[in-house]
Amino acid sequence: MKKPLIASLILLSSTLFLFGCGAKNPDTPTVNIESIPESAAKEESSEEATDTSANKDLPPEEGMVRSRITNEWIDEKINNTRPVAVMIPNSSTASHVGLSKASVLYECNVEGSMTRLMGIFEDWENMPKLGNIRSARDYFICWSFEWDAFMIHYGGPFYIEDMIGRDDTQNINLLNDTKGEYFTRDSAKNSTDNVFTSGKQIKEAVSNFGYPLEYRKDYSDPQHYLFAPFNEPNTLDQYDKYISASKIDMSKCYPVTNCYFIYNEETGLYDRYQSLAGSGDGPHIDLENNEQLSFKNVIVQNTYHEIRDQKGYLAYQVHDDTRDGYFFTNGKGIHVTWKKVSDYSATRYYDDNGEEIKLNTGKTMILIVEDGDSFSVDGTSLVAK
Repeated sequence: MKKPLIASLILLSSTLFLFGCGAKNPDTPTVNIESIPESAAKEESSEEATDTSANKDLPPEEGMVRSRITNEWIDEKINNTRPVAVMIPNSSTASHVGLSKASVLYECNVEGSMTRLMGIFEDWENMPKLGNIRSARDYFICWSFEWDAFMIHYGGPFYIEDMIGRDDTQNINLLNDTKGEYFTRDSAKNSTDNVFTSGKQIKEAVSNFGYPLEYRKDYSDPQHYLFAPFNEPNTLDQYDKYISASKIDMSKCYPVTNCYFIYNEETGLYDRYQSLAGSGDGPHIDLENNEQLSFKNVIVQNTYHEIRDQKGYLAYQVHDDTRDGYFFTNGKGIHVTWKKVSDYSATRYYDDNGEEIKLNTGKTMILIVEDGDSFSVDGTSLVAK
């Protein structure tokens, strides 16, 4: 609005009046619009309309809403459909197909210092192929609860039996699918990494098991994350102690996978790389579309853990409110703390001022790190506490 023009018109106008509306102050002076020249009124109106439309966050198509998981525009039906949580191996023999479609991707150590991945997929119904799929661990199952997701896995050690035996656990154990209705074996790098599924097969399993497609009524955290407005991204510049983060190197935490992330200034995303024995060092690629895995948000979550037995099976403390970590986005990072109070509650992340952090629109990578392990950011070592 052109304030000098309005001010002049107010001074020159002889027609001032007062009125009240709702909670407005009745003593507030208002200009009689008839005393404003027509050309000025049109100019004011045009400028105001332009400013308003520029600030509106409008869907690209009718029926689209902001995703509760990524804040990206998606179909409302997809947003109201429960996601799937899929257990995926991360080794030189694994075949990653469809992994780039995961809205959230977890990585955590399992026995033998090997990591396993769990993808949270919200737009899964039309996926032609997804996998390969391997066994679950109970801590991954508990993380899947907070998304009210269908847990998809191929068996697992006896430690998962209590979790999958619960009445509220709605999982699809492909190992029990003796008829092969819900998965397909496909050529892979070895005989164990050959189980794949599809959106059609998952939907058939969900229907046959009588699971509801929509979020269950007692699920309390469907929104999950806080997001910065798309037009006002969280740059982390508001924090005095932010660190520059062009490269996040997790190789000391994950000595077999040796994954790391490099910030791509052109896309504003963190591109994922791995240096696996037998596979060489290079981009982490989805074999379905030849796309590199990339993330807008990267969270390092420090966690207490124990070794359960001589085979090296691990246990992680999933519920806590005293552990710390780091949040990275847009080439910067800050220290955070995290809190998870129950199975189905979301893991919440807070800055050092005690305020819940706002993620940026896009996919999120969650790296679960064992207490005492270190990783590096732009060459500077950070230790999990």
